[in-house]
Amino acid sequence: MKNILLLFGLITFLSFSLEAQKSPRLQTEGEIFGTNVKIDYGAPSVKDRVIWGGLESYDVVWRAGANTNTTISFDKDVSIGGQELPAGKYGFFIIPKEEGDWAVIFNKKNAEWGAYSYDKKQDALRLNIKPEWADSNQEQLNYSLTTNSIVMAWEKVKLSIPIKEK
Repeated sequence: MKNILLLFGLITFLSFSLEAQKSPRLQTEGEIFGTNVKIDYGAPSVKDRVIWGGLESYDVVWRAGANTNTTISFDKDVSIGGQELPAGKYGFFIIPKEEGDWAVIFNKKNAEWGAYSYDKKQDALRLNIKPEWADSNQEQLNYSLTTNSIVMAWEKVKLSIPIKEK
């Protein structure tokens, strides 16, 4: 009976701990042109806040998620926006802009907390992407894969990062 109570207590504690997590850690996995792609990110919610130009400043490197920086890994070499990127795991960052294209960055440092120690010299690939603005709101940050792109959507912005076979 003691073991059952202990197990019940542990399950209750874990469920409350997961509920209390404000920006849960999520993963997206799939294939693009036969390349395995894995994205690991903290998924914050809008919660009636102004995200772009508010919570996330324009012209400042953002960790592309919450807490530990977002990582994207490829098991084969890929071509992103016409630039080659070797297989590997990368820290993923975004520089939002009030006007014009946003910068998306694949950085060799992939185990950092936020963007505080971001080092441009460690960039493996940097690409400008035109943001798509929507009328509807994407409440929780979401990364998804299509047949030829990685898509980031949060609040009223969507970025589609083109991936091609190498």
